[in-house]
Amino acid sequence: MRRLATAALALAALVAGTAGCGLGPGPGTGGVSLVVTRNFGDGRVGGVHADRVPGSETVMRFLSRSFSVQTRYGGGFVQAINGLSGQYGAGRRIDWFYYVNGIEASKGAAAFALHRGDRVWWDRHDWSAAQRVPAVVGSFPEPFLHGREGKRLPTRIDCASGASAACDTVARELRAVGVPAAQAALGTTFDPDTLRVVVGPWSAARSDPAARQVEGGPTASGVYARFDAGGKRLVLLDATGRARRTYAAGAGLIAATRLGDRAPTWVIAGTDAAGTAAAARAFADPSALSDRFAVAAVSGGVLPVPVGGGA
Repeated sequence: MRRLATAALALAALVAGTAGCGLGPGPGTGGVSLVVTRNFGDGRVGGVHADRVPGSETVMRFLSRSFSVQTRYGGGFVQAINGLSGQYGAGRRIDWFYYVNGIEASKGAAAFALHRGDRVWWDRHDWSAAQRVPAVVGSFPEPFLHGREGKRLPTRIDCASGASAACDTVARELRAVGVPAAQAALGTTFDPDTLRVVVGPWSAARSDPAARQVEGGPTASGVYARFDAGGKRLVLLDATGRARRTYAAGAGLIAATRLGDRAPTWVIAGTDAAGTAAAARAFADPSALSDRFAVAAVSGGVLPVPVGGGA
């Protein structure tokens, strides 16, 4: 789903579609889950898991079965879920967005067919600082386990020199959830349909073109954090894109982004080797990632990114 800043009617076609669409009865599928949150995952509205759903099930139908949904523009735009609606004014723009397996949807919810194991996440948040957030970490072990639109994707860990211990931690966690991952040296060429995890100090990780987008802040990457001073400082931003906290030695970041329409790239990076190791340890704790757009591993623990929610 793409956020269009100037045309709400065009946005309607991307966010939700028309609830009456379907793909036929089909044989059905299962193991599908749905979570609805607000403020970049800071507040949970509700959730549901279905062992079996009809073959015609779409994201919109699945949402409407368990939540009260209000639409606008002929049913094409999700205006409210359980009474929580979008808001505009005072320099803020708040709307509902959805992700499937941690990837921002590229089509309307009524046209997005569900597949076995899909994790659907709707979140209501302020998009003033970023028109789109192309990927998030809060649906882990997705997208590694079930991929996108029913197709599992290969996974590769791109490891910076000197970060082998952190890379091994990441590889063990992926294997533990049933995902085999090859390892390669950072800078190795890759297929656009390969899920990659870039691991290393930011001074090295930034050489990757997808990861380097983080330096541009949320406008460029959809990640509400950035590395400054050649990677020696990690700056955490709030929902409006303002810098709120800065960490130096021992700080790490776990975030996901995309280069164009390629498969997501996850970034597990730190201000130094200790920060990279801290981020890898946080990756090995799925509860730290749950319902978070990104997280920072700092001396005080694991913090949600953006900081302070804000919608």
